[in-house]
Amino acid sequence: MGKDVSPDAFTPRDRGRYRRKVQRCLDTLARMLSDGSFTFPRKHIGLEVELNLVDADMRPSMANTEVLDALADPAFTTELSQHNIELNVPPCPLDGTSALRLESMLDEYLARAERQATEAESQVAMIGVLPTLRSEHFDQKWLTSSARYSLLNDEILAARGEQPLLSLEGVGLPGREPERLRAFAQSILPEAACTSVQLHLQVAPEEFAAHWNAAQCLAGVQVALGANSPFLLGKALWHETRIPLFLQATDTRPEELRNQGVRPRVWFGERWITSIFDLFEENVRYFPGLLPETDDEDPMEALESGQVPKLTELRLHNGTVWRWNRPVYDVVDGMPHLRVENRVLPAGPTVLDMMANAAFFYGAQRALAEQERPVWTQMSFQAAEENLYSGARNGFDAHLYWPGIGWIPPDELALRVLLPLARQGLRDSDVSDSVADRYLGVIEQRCLRQRTGSVWQREAVLRAEDRGLDRDSALAAMLARYVELSRTGEPVHSWPVD
Repeated sequence: MGKDVSPDAFTPRDRGRYRRKVQRCLDTLARMLSDGSFTFPRKHIGLEVELNLVDADMRPSMANTEVLDALADPAFTTELSQHNIELNVPPCPLDGTSALRLESMLDEYLARAERQATEAESQVAMIGVLPTLRSEHFDQKWLTSSARYSLLNDEILAARGEQPLLSLEGVGLPGREPERLRAFAQSILPEAACTSVQLHLQVAPEEFAAHWNAAQCLAGVQVALGANSPFLLGKALWHETRIPLFLQATDTRPEELRNQGVRPRVWFGERWITSIFDLFEENVRYFPGLLPETDDEDPMEALESGQVPKLTELRLHNGTVWRWNRPVYDVVDGMPHLRVENRVLPAGPTVLDMMANAAFFYGAQRALAEQERPVWTQMSFQAAEENLYSGARNGFDAHLYWPGIGWIPPDELALRVLLPLARQGLRDSDVSDSVADRYLGVIEQRCLRQRTGSVWQREAVLRAEDRGLDRDSALAAMLARYVELSRTGEPVHSWPVD
């Protein structure tokens, strides 16, 4: 969400000033898009990973301040809960063998984080939802000490006017009845249970709409093939429980507003776009500011005087609308650029798995964006949204809609259609064949064996319970084994279930 904010309460006057400033930023962005103010020398990618800290018993370790102080590295930063840290890997080119260097950097960063966590009597767990979280870990006292997080919590709860309700119907473990979760939270900290990987792709303004539309088409198969979040508060729920959990944890709408069709702030969207401006304009039109703080810049005057506008308020506002594929405006080394931020994937299980997920996304996204007859012109936007929720809930058992095919399981869709497209997209991005083989081979084997992190977790817990462990003990034992196997670096499709 950009910079930190003032700890002072906001007034009605602040909100009016902020609304006007956001609109001024939006007008400035429109001018920049029409004037060709963006340079695009080379396509870069970036990656963020949200991590959990756990103690020796695999319970959340509220030690992020101690670990971050020891790391003393701006690549690592806070997240919402005291048991979270976030790693922001420096951007790098997409072409050649750059992805191998990115993989090596990730390994090095995570090894450093693990060493410092050990000093704080903690371990790093790279997983979509930490399965050992309990209701008491959602108490407001566990918010990271930051005005930004406290105000965000207060503003969301005030807008909703009632406690967040977590309500999910699960997918039963093999041979078991489906389980159900219904629990009230005291804060927005259930959002902190959603630890993800965020993939960034720098794109030219004229290419943005095609890349965003393509990313929306891919969301359902991404979560089905990368699911790693099957447990929450002791319940076996969706294969990628992060998807509905994030929506419910940050929902500013009471039931009556949901019934009226008011849009949620965790949002897939509602239409295909023709410009990045469409997304920012929707954000401004539909969503009130949660953190209405302004700076002194007049962005239009800055642009007309030859400076690069910061568009601070528009960026802060964009950071409080959690689209699954988010538009990003940023300024780096004095130059403005645009990015697609893909947010559907969970963290883990290994660096290699995450790099494989990234290569599949970047390759398939480019290939779809450059098709003569784009796939999004052949399917409804609602079908793409339904694919997201079906893939998240059912994993490999989902049935996804794809034009020219109809309803198809995600593994078959990947093997028949999307993996060949991803390979072509990587080749067109000048990614070396050896890199494509390494990462897309992981996705292929995951499909052939039908084994994601979620499948492994569910099987491991089922085995533990069959040996006589209760659910809490089974989850802790599973997580301990998960962390051990994750450190080997071997992709999850090859993990044994003891």
